[in-house]
Amino acid sequence: MADSRLPNFRALTPAERLKHIANAVSLNDDEVSLLALPGALPVSRADGMIENVVGTFELPFAVAGNFRVNGRDVLVPMAVEEPSIVAAASFMAKLARDTGGFETSSTGPIMRAQVQILGVQDPYGARLALLKHRDEILALANSRDKVLIGLGGGCRDIEIHVFPDTPRGAMVVMHLIVDVRDAMGANTVNTMAESVSPLVEKLTGGQVRLRILSNLADLRLARARVRLTPETLKTKERSGQEIVEGVIDAYTFAAVDPYRAATHNKGIMNGIDPIIVATGNDWRAVEAGAHAWACRGGRYTSLSTWEKDASGALVGTIEMPMPVGLVGGATKTHPLAQLSLKIMGVNTAQELGEISVAVGLAQNLGALRALATEGIQRGHMALHARNIALVAGAVGDEIDAVARQMAAEHDVRTDRAVALLEQLRGRGG
Repeated sequence: MADSRLPNFRALTPAERLKHIANAVSLNDDEVSLLALPGALPVSRADGMIENVVGTFELPFAVAGNFRVNGRDVLVPMAVEEPSIVAAASFMAKLARDTGGFETSSTGPIMRAQVQILGVQDPYGARLALLKHRDEILALANSRDKVLIGLGGGCRDIEIHVFPDTPRGAMVVMHLIVDVRDAMGANTVNTMAESVSPLVEKLTGGQVRLRILSNLADLRLARARVRLTPETLKTKERSGQEIVEGVIDAYTFAAVDPYRAATHNKGIMNGIDPIIVATGNDWRAVEAGAHAWACRGGRYTSLSTWEKDASGALVGTIEMPMPVGLVGGATKTHPLAQLSLKIMGVNTAQELGEISVAVGLAQNLGALRALATEGIQRGHMALHARNIALVAGAVGDEIDAVARQMAAEHDVRTDRAVALLEQLRGRGG
């Protein structure tokens, strides 16, 4: 098991960091080269993945450290462009280690496919007709994917939803409830929905229109919990108790106000999306499910909860849809997606989902802790200063020199970076 602690990692060069990770998870020379050299995704392979390809687009690929999930150390690959995300997640994971790290769990990998039926005069009668022939529908759906059945998955059940009065008349919607195992499952459930449509039309006398998965994967949930003592959270300027109360105040704001909740949940997704991207999964599907889930009570609210236990410790929890896979799509075709999965050491899609929400919870804590103390900009802008130095034209050691000076002045602006760079090069006043 790799040690997820990465001591002094920030002070190392990218090559030194890569060497450390390679040793930690036993990467071979070819795998190291994928990260060390540009062009891990050849244009020829990209051309087979999507349409109209003219090139490829790279993002920074980082590894977040210190994570301990269900007693196992996990190195977390993250592909993202925004400064402070990796640093904040890693630091919160470091704090959480003192109390055991993150506990996670999940439901089975269950996805829904929807079959829309129109032109039915007796929608409730059609509902019962479909339920009566449930076994026949399941058998037909399962006849389309023998490999999935062999792996222990398959269509498990049906649900029938009736909308008796819509602008297009009565509408009946049948859901196929499918165990997709370690796949994200979109292609599987879509194929099943299409295969049963002729039978559905015969049984209901209606006309099938849409046959498509739902990205509200409310039967495929991942959960994480973390507990931090006031002693762990304290800083030189503030007591741990003060920070606990501040985090709960900040969470409560998101719980009651959708304007705050949108930004609060974006912070959670700051931690989750980079993992989804790095592993070649569909981050748009994860985002869609997350925000729909945040509205399940009739209004938009926080995806996470933060509270105080009987001992005064801060307890954070999260539960949300996590439709991710280890097989199919870019998870198999993108070389770095496969490498990301190896770095994480995950064996099932459920484990990948659980780690992802744990990182989302860590990221959320990092933001709430900053907001409840010095404000979000102090730490974020200090890290963003490197980007601004790059924009100003700094290279090599100049980047850190200019960034450090701007951070010390609390003045992170492009024109200030230009002035500092001129001074550094001996051309300024």
